[in-house]
Amino acid sequence: MNASEDRIFTVPNLLSMLRLLGVPVFLWLVLGPHEDGWAILLLALAGFSDWLDGKIARAWGQTSRLGRLIDPLADRLYILATLVGLVLRDAIPLWLALVVPLRDVMLLWVPPVLRRHGYGPALPVHFLGKAATAALMYAFPLLFLASHDGWYAEISTIFGWAFAIWGTGLYWWAGVLYVVQVRHLTKG
Repeated sequence: MNASEDRIFTVPNLLSMLRLLGVPVFLWLVLGPHEDGWAILLLALAGFSDWLDGKIARAWGQTSRLGRLIDPLADRLYILATLVGLVLRDAIPLWLALVVPLRDVMLLWVPPVLRRHGYGPALPVHFLGKAATAALMYAFPLLFLASHDGWYAEISTIFGWAFAIWGTGLYWWAGVLYVVQVRHLTKG
């Protein structure tokens, strides 16, 4: 790892930090004043900034160790906050809110094992994991819209559940692939 990997002040890291700061704001909008339009906009901006920070990091050579930690952390916190908010607002069933983060709970053993074998605290995110997160980030605002009474509710239900089912399946499959990667790295 070179010195540029230790950078903290980069555009992608700033975007990830802003995303982290948006998590409590999102929850407040959903659970406090019920400002659903603003909450959905914030969720959409978080999804866009997730894509953008990775694109900028690679294009401008601004990848960093911090970025590899806070970007997935922001993703997971948004997913968790959204699941909590949507369950408390009765927009999604409890089982969905439990199944998605259960994958991350089941992978808590990975960082200590990687460190013990001389690897970083996390594996690089692969395309399947990114696709799963993207699908979930599409699903949540759609499922939120589906819980309303507007003309858009029925179409939002169809597409929201399609993205939720695919996203959840891909999220778990990505978890299985991480386990396989860890087994290959630590064999021997």
